[in-house]
Parts: sequence; C-alpha cells; structure tokens
Amino acid sequence: MKTILKGIALLFALTMISCGGKDKEKKEEGFSVQRKKAPTEKPVETNTASKVKASERVDLTTKGVGPIKSIELPGEIDQEMAANGKEVYDQLCLACHRVGKKFIGPAPNGVLERRTPEWVMNMILNPQEMVQQDPLAKDLLQEFNGSPMSNQGLTEEQARAILEYFRTLK
Repeated sequence: MKTILKGIALLFALTMISCGGKDKEKKEEGFSVQRKKAPTEKPVETNTASKVKASERVDLTTKGVGPIKSIELPGEIDQEMAANGKEVYDQLCLACHRVGKKFIGPAPNGVLERRTPEWVMNMILNPQEMVQQDPLAKDLLQEFNGSPMSNQGLTEEQARAILEYFRTLK
C-alpha cells in the first residue's frame, strides 16, 4: 500500500514538473502582436448630448412614456401635498435617491429644472416602459450602472404628491 502511494506521489510530482516552465518558453520566443488603427476617411462625429451626463442633461420637451400626457402646475406650491409627497418619498424612494447627492439613482433636487413634470411622473409611475422606450431614461440607466428604477405601484395621486415635494427642492 505504501509503495502504491509513493508511486502515485512520484507520478504526480513528475507530472507537475513536466507541466511547469512553459510560460518561460513562451516569453523567450518573443511572439507579440501589435495592432494598428485602420485609417478612416472621415472623422467620427460624436453626439454632443452624450458628453453631458444624462442626469445633468436638460430636456424640457420630452414627456416620456406613460399615462401622464399633460399636467398643469399651479404657481404656488401646495405645502400639504408636498408634505404628503415627502412622506411617500421617504418611505419608498429614499433607499435609492438622496437629496443633493448621486446615490443608486439620481438626486431629485432641481429635477424640474431639467425635466418636464409629465416626464417625472411617467418615470415614477411607469419606470419599466420608460427605460425600454425613452432615450433619456435609457441613458440614465447606463449612467447609474444598469440599476433600473423599480415600480413602486404608486397611484397618480401619490406620484403627483412626490412631484409637489420635488418642487420644494432646489
């Protein structure tokens, strides 16, 4: 039994020794590949919008994809509705969105200076379809490492309250 174990150990050792040293052979051969860029006839034009982060890009024309087609915001902020919106935001949104800083998702402050109210509400109510069909939502998904916004199942009334809360954030 001892001789069988010694024989297996010797065989294993010889196998390990015979497999070693191949890296050295490859390095000594000096084989390398150097690739050159193919010449292009025209310089490639880049989209100037892509240079600006999606979270900082201003688009006050797009309404997004979802149930909200038009919304009129009154001149004054409804403080009671904003307080309700803050409560909903603190319960459901705070895990991913922080006021004043980039977190898992974009910061909500100043969002209405960059997006239409319809777009914001559609993003809250309909995040899956927005990410699939809205170019700006797609860019945001990429900017935030592919972390999609989850559908919290909010009502239009709750989404409107959150929107009113966002109006208080500057």
